[in-house]
Amino acid sequence: MRKVVLVTGASSGVGRALCQRLLQEDDGLHLCLACRNPDRAEAARAALLAACPSAQITAVQVDVSDLRSVLRAAAELRRRFQRLDCVYLNAGIMPQPQLDVSALLLGLFSRKVIHMLCTAEGLLTQHDKVTADGLQEVFATNVFGHFLLVRELEPLLCRGDGPARLVWTSSRNARKANFSLQDFQHRGGQEPYSSSKYAMDLLSVALNRKLNQRGLYSSVACPGTMLTNMTYGILPAFVWTLLMPIIWLCRVGNAFTLPVSDPRQTPQTALSPPPQLRFLVDSFTLTPHNGAEALVWLFRQKPESLDPLSKYLSATSGFGSTYVTAQQMDLDEDTAERFYHSLLELETHVKATLQGADAQS
Repeated sequence: MRKVVLVTGASSGVGRALCQRLLQEDDGLHLCLACRNPDRAEAARAALLAACPSAQITAVQVDVSDLRSVLRAAAELRRRFQRLDCVYLNAGIMPQPQLDVSALLLGLFSRKVIHMLCTAEGLLTQHDKVTADGLQEVFATNVFGHFLLVRELEPLLCRGDGPARLVWTSSRNARKANFSLQDFQHRGGQEPYSSSKYAMDLLSVALNRKLNQRGLYSSVACPGTMLTNMTYGILPAFVWTLLMPIIWLCRVGNAFTLPVSDPRQTPQTALSPPPQLRFLVDSFTLTPHNGAEALVWLFRQKPESLDPLSKYLSATSGFGSTYVTAQQMDLDEDTAERFYHSLLELETHVKATLQGADAQS
């Protein structure tokens, strides 16, 4: 029986690279591309089929920032499929990112310079807006739309005849300091992307507590820093071009760090640089193909064997080979539980609002 894998945000970036690599892993998959733009979804589907003609690839239209679209897509998926083996919750936005140059310059001369460069903490701000559903757009797209999709797809995921999995595309930019249970949509802050990624990490932990006994497991992965439309929004393309030689030179210092296939081990030799510096350099995976490494690695693992409190990060060594490393997340399970219940309350509220609007129309 073919495994059925759903990928949101599959038409470009790491989502499209992930689809290519999943088909290389197993061309017997039924791969479903969940995309906002039907034309781009069809173009991605055609390109994937050209590379792997024997694959079974379909598409479903969904805009995860639009709750009606999420509910329609979930209903369509329930009609099409009897099961889902894996859902990659990958779609996301970072609207109008701006680099705080003064914070960068100050940070370069502080003792937290490596931490700042590893996480971009305090460096990136975004201009968020409100959706037609009354939610903050970044929160709705990166977190709540996916939460609602999972809730609607539970009958396909929690079948009881074998484990299913969720894999969230998170980020090293997920910072506890940018998240608040009292303002989990980040209405009052300037770093909604970081807040949403931390919320995603919390939600993954909570879903494991709630659904492991029903055979559903959740993991989070970080693809590293890739040159995509999102990163070109932070710095112009010519700046990244200027930075490339510096990144490659830094990797020379990592060239004798031997990557390992098990992320629970840390690559080390006597010549290895400090771990934070090594991961800073290696986290520049640069291409979506390399960035997808952790997401594909998770697909190969037995989901019940993974640490639910770890984030799995893609990295690229000085020799250009990709590897995966695990990092403990800075969160607590009590906060994850309370956040989960807050999302359930919000789900009840928005569904009632949508039903009320439908009744009036």
